[in-house]
Amino acid sequence: MARSPSAIAPDDQNDSDRMDGAPHPREAAEVFGHDLAERAVLDAFGSGRMHHAWLITGPRGIGKATLAWRVARFLLTAPEMEETSLLGAAAPPDTLETDPGHPVARRIAAGGEGRLAVLRRPWAEGDKQPKQEIPVDEVRRLKRFFSLSAPDGGRRVVIVDSVDDLNKAAANALLKLLEEPPENTFLLLVSHRPAGLLPTIRSRCRILRLSPLAPGDLGRALRQAGIGEETESDALAILAAGSVGAAIRLAGEDGAALYGELVGLLSQAPGMDRTRAIRFAEKAAARGASDPAGTILDLTEILLGRLARAGIDGPPRSEAAPGEARTLARLSPGSGAARAWAELAQTALDKARAGRAVNLDPAALVLDMLLAIDGTASSVPSPALDPSAA
Repeated sequence: MARSPSAIAPDDQNDSDRMDGAPHPREAAEVFGHDLAERAVLDAFGSGRMHHAWLITGPRGIGKATLAWRVARFLLTAPEMEETSLLGAAAPPDTLETDPGHPVARRIAAGGEGRLAVLRRPWAEGDKQPKQEIPVDEVRRLKRFFSLSAPDGGRRVVIVDSVDDLNKAAANALLKLLEEPPENTFLLLVSHRPAGLLPTIRSRCRILRLSPLAPGDLGRALRQAGIGEETESDALAILAAGSVGAAIRLAGEDGAALYGELVGLLSQAPGMDRTRAIRFAEKAAARGASDPAGTILDLTEILLGRLARAGIDGPPRSEAAPGEARTLARLSPGSGAARAWAELAQTALDKARAGRAVNLDPAALVLDMLLAIDGTASSVPSPALDPSAA
């Protein structure tokens, strides 16, 4: 059965806006690392200049949808500023925090809040995956939502996650809503690729640009989501480059442990234990995991990138695996070594990914890459010979 924009039952495991292995964004109690964006919303609300449409942009997995749900709860529970003035409490709110026991917050959590609609890729009867795009019919469903009187004349909110998924007709239909928004209605649009949107959509929104999370904020977000122990979540935070989504994917593939094994192999270079390298490479062909070879290649790219940066900036202050900083400092003592590792990252990874594209044995591809890393380790300038290391 096709699902309506407001079908948001929390026990629905087929939410197209839910990331595999993670709680739904509506379930997050806190948003980490986006204080400036929250302050922008609070300032607009408190000054009475709350824009009717907000475009929340940034890389995937950094909390855009979580922020949208947080703003939605706030807008649907915060009293009008005129009301607070009459009550003698005219100070504008200083947080988007909402009491989870508030009736509206509870209805949102239960999927029963009539003043909130969610626009996302729909499912059709018999489908195993949601549709690849949001069709125009889903936007047209909002007309019925807007035609209903809001209880007590209060605000209404629409979350679009994500606006990138709208097909051409749907994007044009949404544009008409942005041009002539219903009274006291707010649209929160999530976008991973704002440059690909219609310029007229962007121009009618106030833009909130979110940045990748710092490791500390990302680690806290992972622990809130129940992903990993503290040590593991800190390692995932480093490896994921500020994206909770990437960290959750790595957690599902045991990424922190795999990266630790990679660092352990690298610590032996030059002269990697071949038996140990073969055992590691065989994990790329393991059955049951979603994409072990892809995860190993991604982690190898991260490791080679950290090796190259170590030659320029010195070893990392925060380790993603025990002994990593010492190993990177030894194998990348200066700019000459950094160039060698950067070149290897391009050639070896391109070769491995090209091999995957033609279905070559993933274990053999990973082993070849490990041997190339070992060979490069034997040829990089030592600290004594690399003048840039001084």
